[in-house]
Amino acid sequence: MVSLTEYLVVAALLFTIGLLIVLYRSNAILVLIGIELMLNAANINFVAFSQALGGHAGQVFAVFVIVAAAAEAAVAIAIVVLLHQNLGTIDVEKARYLNG
Repeated sequence: MVSLTEYLVVAALLFTIGLLIVLYRSNAILVLIGIELMLNAANINFVAFSQALGGHAGQVFAVFVIVAAAAEAAVAIAIVVLLHQNLGTIDVEKARYLNG
């Protein structure tokens, strides 16, 4: 059986990897992947604590986070497509030139 500490270590590693991707990459797709990794790390924490405490609330929160992540991904991909159409690149550093 996997202990709560092991779940928390995996979640912390996933969150750290996601945060580093968001901070140090300028490609919009990679930034989205980093955000998804951080959300999945939060889901692991929700489910791990839910199992450790004997309830189902953490699993319900994880489902809501998955739904929110799907909506976020749909909107973000639409923004990336428009960024590519307007600038010819998906570099998030160049998105500041879209000021109106």
